[in-house]
Amino acid sequence: MGLRFRKSFKVAPGIRMTFGVSGASFNVGPRGSSVSIGKRGVYANASAFGFSSRSKLMGGAAPSNRSRGPTNSSVPQKVALDATIGVNDDGELYFKDAAGNLLPESWVKAAKKQHADVIRKLIQSKCDWINEQIEAIGELHHDTPAPHSRPVFAIREFPIPEPSRPAERKVDIFARIFPARRRRIEADNAELRRQHDAALEEWKLDRSTHHTSEAARRKLIEEQIYTDVEAMEAFLEEALQDISWPRETLISAEVRDSGRVVYLDVDLPEIEDMPTTTAAIPSRGLKLSIKQMPPTKLKQLYMTHVHAIGFRLIGEAFAALPVAQQVVASAYSQRRDKVTGQMKDEYLYSARVERSAWSAIDFSSDGLKGLDVVEALTRFELRRVMSKTGVFKPITPLSD
Repeated sequence: MGLRFRKSFKVAPGIRMTFGVSGASFNVGPRGSSVSIGKRGVYANASAFGFSSRSKLMGGAAPSNRSRGPTNSSVPQKVALDATIGVNDDGELYFKDAAGNLLPESWVKAAKKQHADVIRKLIQSKCDWINEQIEAIGELHHDTPAPHSRPVFAIREFPIPEPSRPAERKVDIFARIFPARRRRIEADNAELRRQHDAALEEWKLDRSTHHTSEAARRKLIEEQIYTDVEAMEAFLEEALQDISWPRETLISAEVRDSGRVVYLDVDLPEIEDMPTTTAAIPSRGLKLSIKQMPPTKLKQLYMTHVHAIGFRLIGEAFAALPVAQQVVASAYSQRRDKVTGQMKDEYLYSARVERSAWSAIDFSSDGLKGLDVVEALTRFELRRVMSKTGVFKPITPLSD
């Protein structure tokens, strides 16, 4: 059974702006709803289905009551321009118009000067996004489930509401006078009833399918994972699919000995797949500082990640399969053969874990956060040849 999982990190969002020559205004938010900030105050904007609304949230400078002299109406007082601001992966800010062209430096300076707080929040979101990747890489084992409780079935209600009956057209006074109009109304109402009946039948079929699926899932969780090897593999796959994997991970699982032994083969991400930069925000200026991760720290991150994968998988197997008493997890990577130059699989570590010994681990949040996941597997039967800096030599995985 081969399982492939991928988690894609969301990119830090950009924001849309509207600049004006005379006192820039600033729109923050997606199309359809936004907040406009300008010298006349703060407004909430909303639009949908061709209608729009605008309401004032905060006041700006009050207009002067003094009489003003005549103005030259041929000179525009304000020029609006739709633009987008974002942060590149190298930490550089960019300002672009609706066509994707970079804005002039004068516009950029105006935006930075008048709306520094909003831009700073955008930079912070990009900084957090970059650093969250590193945290996720090294903290995959923090969500490892405890092996003490058994899987419990919880019914999932059918999420789609029953189609409501449409309102039919009434036979008005004109329909009583003109038979053709009456026939038209009756035909329209008959079509409405037909469409509703068809939608209702489809809804009932979908609901019945859902209930059948839930009954099968109940049987799987309450009966089959204790007796049926194929059901055990299917349920384990479902549990592993629910994990948010920071990097693509390929897993092969096999249940043996009537469910008592689980073998896991893990195709690990390569060190080249690890994030290589960290981000920080300088105390001055609107910019993001991007620095390359030192090679030693990168190796340590990879070492932590590959062990966190194995630890998490062992925990998921014991939690999903109450019958399992032993899990053998072997992890390999693709390396280039120094003799042939061809890529080949090389196992980096292999661990055999008994449920009784695994249950001695503290699976509380504090316990898992305080765990040294690289050393955690050493208390079990472990094959691994690794330096302190995270350099692995190939090993032969554990077998029967």
